[in-house]
Order: sequence, then C-alpha cells, then structure tokens
Amino acid sequence: MELLCLELDTNIRAKPDPNLLCDDRVLHSLLTIEERFLPTYYFKGVQKDIQPFMRRMVATWMLEVCEEQKCEEEVFPLAMNYLDRFLAMVPTKKCNLQLLGAVCMFLASKLKDTRPLTAEKLCIYTDNSIRPTRTLGKLKWNLAAVTPNDFIEYILRRLPLPEDKLALIRKHVQTFIALCATDFTFALHPPSMIATGSVGAAICGLQLNSSNQSQWGDSVTVLLAKITNTEVDVLKACQEQIERVLMSSLREGRQQQQQQQQQTQRGSGGKGLEELDQSSTPTDVRDVNL
Repeated sequence: MELLCLELDTNIRAKPDPNLLCDDRVLHSLLTIEERFLPTYYFKGVQKDIQPFMRRMVATWMLEVCEEQKCEEEVFPLAMNYLDRFLAMVPTKKCNLQLLGAVCMFLASKLKDTRPLTAEKLCIYTDNSIRPTRTLGKLKWNLAAVTPNDFIEYILRRLPLPEDKLALIRKHVQTFIALCATDFTFALHPPSMIATGSVGAAICGLQLNSSNQSQWGDSVTVLLAKITNTEVDVLKACQEQIERVLMSSLREGRQQQQQQQQQTQRGSGGKGLEELDQSSTPTDVRDVNL
C-alpha cells in the first residue's frame, strides 16, 4: 500500500536512454523526417476568418492552461503543431479557434503526458463540447510529430557543458521553445533549427563560463550548426529572432504588471504583493535573463 501511494504521487517517466541519445542514427532520423510535420502558411489562403493575432491569443491561452495543469513540457509545442497543421488544411471560423486549441491540447496530452488532460477539465476552460475525431481525421492520425523538444537531449549531449548546469540550461531551452510556439513566425521553421537556436540563446544568456567567452560565443554556434546540419548564418539569425521574441514578451509582461499596479493603487491602494505580480507573461519567461 505504501508503494502504491508513492507511485501515485510521483510522475512515472522513463529515464533517458544514453544508448539512444548518443546514437547519431537516431538524430539523423529525426532530421530526416522533421519537415513532414511542418504546416504551410495558411493566413490569407486557407483561413479567411482567422488572423495571426488570434492565433497568438489562443496559443497564449493554451500555454497558460498547460502550465496551470502542470503538463509535460512536450505537450504545448506538440499541441501547437496539431493546431497549425489543422488550420493549414481546414477553413475554420474564429469562434471555433479556442475549441480547436482545446482539442489539440487533449490529443497532445494523451500522447506525451504521464497524466493526460481530461475532456472534463478542458470543458471548464472552454464551455464547449470536445470532439477530437474530426481533428484526428484531418491530421491523418499522424500524431507522433517531431517537435523542437525532441532534439533537446540529443543536442545537449553533444556539447561540452558542465553537468551541474544541464538542468538550468534545459529549463531555459524549454521556455524559449514554448515562446516560439506562440509566434507563428517560427511555425514554418524546422524543429531542429528552433531547438538549436534555443540552446544557443540559453547558453549565451546564462554566460556559463565568463572566463572562456569563446566557448560560448561563435564557436558554440558553429558546433550547434554542425550537430543539426544547419548553416551558421541561418542559425545565428534564428537565435537572434528568438532573443527578440523573449525581450518583446518581457516588455509586454512589465507593461501589464505596471498597468495592474496602477489599477490596484486606484482601486484599493494597498493590496498584497501577490496580486501585483500577476502577468500574462509565463513565469518561466520572467526567470530567463539575457
């Protein structure tokens, strides 16, 4: 009985297999098939009623739901992949966009989470019924899509990084990837490029070894480009774009926090610090420094 209780309180997750992570054939296979799951540009073409800002709004909402429900890090990027691929094929009304986002989270959670989201929980967020069969058919049941998260461990294992910093680097990389998923600009990029750019941005931002800047400067960019077979200039541009998205998100978060502080001061004049700290910017983003 004691063992059963312990198992219920612990996330059941397989440990990384070093044999697979160090096998170049697995990484090569991911690089070979990743473009099969890329969406096409669907604004102005397929979608007449949905605009880019609407996608960003529903993506932000999906990220907040995943964080509140403590989903695995892989769930949100995979759900956004489903959403983009569906929108690239099926004209959708804007009133159904949130429902589609909920269905995509439901499916991604079933595939990637140790404790999947239930339809009942998602109904609370959407006030709509959830019918995943239509989405599955349009995606042709190709649910095992390659996402940037699939490349994280393969990249980190091939870099000369200190073991005690890997967890921090991984957290920052996952935050960058989640940010990229909310911006359609990155939806058309290969997942390996987003993952590599996120790793580069995380390493440069953390400045792990200030006494050896060359290791974390151009040399690490060259090494990252070699690992994923990416051009150095393209990778640098992707990394800079990721850093700009981060700075933009942080600015928006600060502006919203200031607005909330002003509203609180006008309303009651002295509410707790917890209410002043509310922001639509994810907490993980505010923990990232560049």
